[in-house]
Amino acid sequence: MPDPRPGAPSPAAALPAPRTEAHSSPDAAALPGPEARPGTDAAALPGPRVEARPSPDAAALPGPRTDARPGADSRPGTGPHSPRRDRHRHRHRLVKVVALCAATAAGGMLVLRGNEAFAGLVSPASPDAGPLAAAAAAHENPDPGRVLQIVAHPDDDLYFMNPDLRYSITAGHPVTSVYLTSGEADGINAGAAKTASTAPDKPAYAEARQNGIRAAYAKMATGDRRSAWKRTVIPTDGGGRAELDVLVARPEVNLVWLQMREAGNVYADRPDSLHGLWDGRVERLESVLASGTPVRQPYTYTREQVVRTLLGVLERYRPTTVRLQDPTPGRHADTRRYTDHQDHMYGARFAQAALAAYAKEVKDRPHFAVQNYLGYLNGSLPSSLDPVEAGEKLDILDTYAWLDQSDHCGSEAGCGDLKVADHPAGNNWTRSINYARGTSTSWLTSDRDHGLWAFKVLDGQVAVWHRAGLIGAWSGPRLLPGTGMDPGISTATLPDGRIAAFGTRTAFGARPADYTREVVMAVQRAPGSEEFGPWESLGTPETSDEEWTSDISAPAVSVDGAGQPAVYVRDGAHTLRGRVRAADGGWGPWLRLGGDGLTGNPVTAVDGAGRRVVLAGTARTVVGWVQPRPGAPLGPVTATGLPDTALPLTAQGGPTGVRLWFRKPGSGNVRTALVTADGGLRVSGLTDLGGLSGFGAVTASGHLLAGRAAGGQLGSEVGPGRPWERSPLMFVGSPSSTTTGRNMVSLAVVGLDARLYVTSSQDAPDAYLAPWQPVGPRNTGP
Repeated sequence: MPDPRPGAPSPAAALPAPRTEAHSSPDAAALPGPEARPGTDAAALPGPRVEARPSPDAAALPGPRTDARPGADSRPGTGPHSPRRDRHRHRHRLVKVVALCAATAAGGMLVLRGNEAFAGLVSPASPDAGPLAAAAAAHENPDPGRVLQIVAHPDDDLYFMNPDLRYSITAGHPVTSVYLTSGEADGINAGAAKTASTAPDKPAYAEARQNGIRAAYAKMATGDRRSAWKRTVIPTDGGGRAELDVLVARPEVNLVWLQMREAGNVYADRPDSLHGLWDGRVERLESVLASGTPVRQPYTYTREQVVRTLLGVLERYRPTTVRLQDPTPGRHADTRRYTDHQDHMYGARFAQAALAAYAKEVKDRPHFAVQNYLGYLNGSLPSSLDPVEAGEKLDILDTYAWLDQSDHCGSEAGCGDLKVADHPAGNNWTRSINYARGTSTSWLTSDRDHGLWAFKVLDGQVAVWHRAGLIGAWSGPRLLPGTGMDPGISTATLPDGRIAAFGTRTAFGARPADYTREVVMAVQRAPGSEEFGPWESLGTPETSDEEWTSDISAPAVSVDGAGQPAVYVRDGAHTLRGRVRAADGGWGPWLRLGGDGLTGNPVTAVDGAGRRVVLAGTARTVVGWVQPRPGAPLGPVTATGLPDTALPLTAQGGPTGVRLWFRKPGSGNVRTALVTADGGLRVSGLTDLGGLSGFGAVTASGHLLAGRAAGGQLGSEVGPGRPWERSPLMFVGSPSSTTTGRNMVSLAVVGLDARLYVTSSQDAPDAYLAPWQPVGPRNTGP
């Protein structure tokens, strides 16, 4: 089938291992800090790796730090230690993520045929840098960054943050996982058949779960689940003690166990829990120490002490990427029960509070980005992983669950979680990974002078980067005033040429019930100005946090042909809500626009006639709304007839309609369809573009189509007949792209080092992407 795009033609080096120090006292071990892991300097920043389109018999594309020959299965996690390797080796179909791109570089000089001005795009990383600095920037190796994950229970990271976790470990990124509770449950380490005959022992069960986690991380990092750990004790800033585990063979892989009591139930009222502590129904939450932990003295934490404890961990590790669970998971419409475990939700809120304090109080630190992950809801959504990735994820859960029950750890408590052994896949959780926030692909935009603007959330504030004109120097990041910003920014250009940025903002308030999340916007003071006005609240369609847990989506924004901006969100009842801006600048009320069972974030774009189109996914299909004409209200919700889609969606306006981009469930292949508004909403031209297996949002501009590939890097394709490319960069959230003028396309990501990386290309069939350009200095803090 011909390519449907308009105008389309018929490893990052691993950081050295950190230094470790011996400690005579078990209570005085220091957390390995990133200061002991200097980054590399002056190494060339590689361009995209060109990979041949896989044949039907080709295996997975290589992952980070891999130069396997075509046809060799060398993706992260595969190999002799993977039981599912043989069973999946012929499932070659990897995500085909697309992007217009490439570039020729020789001796640090960019040459793009037919456009000398393009060479100026490889510009200095700061306004004062000269040509030599530009060349140095082009040869700078991407900083791996430092990843810190905070989860409620042992196994939450394996179920809901993998394969991102495995990708980071395989690529050599320093990774630390923090477990808030012991996950002791009822203390019975047995499957359903043996539950009645097994005596409960909460400390032993907590130890077995720890052993399972250590085995799973060792396997991901070294291929050997028996690889040794050093277990020590560290004091916390909350007045307690934590267990610190360091993987001896890979000392940049750390586990921190806070060992607080868990709720013991998904949604039932349990005051002695993170939920009860957050709400103030208990003053303190006690510890439940694992039987084998070197921590010997029990302790309790107040709400503030939990926040200070997490703040201390953040300050010690100085992460550049922080991974959290979803603090606003919502409720089921019929039962009004939480869609996720209450420990997941309130653990994420404690982490939010700690990050806010860290950003405010600790100034000598690097910038950090945040990524939130969906939890139990993954089980009711179309699967986002292809069979190979799902199999690799399940392999790690099999290790955690201790399926073979061999005594590989030497612990009387057991070497894994036998409750999980009955169903290691959980509720289809190993088939998916989905981001709860940060899936917008419109955070990079251009202005009428061909300048570029990028908007991402760092440190809980919106960071802005700017390139003046087509070949100007980049500046930034500059943090706009205003804290509490959630990951994910969308942009729109107003009729007068000013750029407006939209997002959501979280506020904690004096009381637990004061936790709120609202839509906000900030507008440039003048076209091209570096200055933006203050954040304006557009409120929320929710009446209270208690109603739906503040579960609103990120805003989708578009400006129709009448110059009328509108913003749309999915509310906690899983329907569409919207506000439209009137000619006098005021915003109308939150409209109820219908829809049922909406998931993820809605998307919107404008067709060639200036009519707004809004689209949203459900578990089975996609539904839409269209304007009959610019300036008119949206029409009724309409079925598209499209099959189920993996989250999220991307919409791209064009002269013939609005093009929708999404992933095929259980495959990762990129799909597209054209949505038109003549005579009502119609959909045509559903096309499967294949790809380099991956997941997440796809960005599209001109010939460019790009998204996350298997292995976690950016995958791209320039069109039919062109080789697939894989960038060395691993990144946070979604990529973004934009056209600049009539014949240029730019693409950007924020790496795991919380640094902006950009590349550009001619929007032409024979063009290539320039080498990736880091913007600004290395993100090491003041």
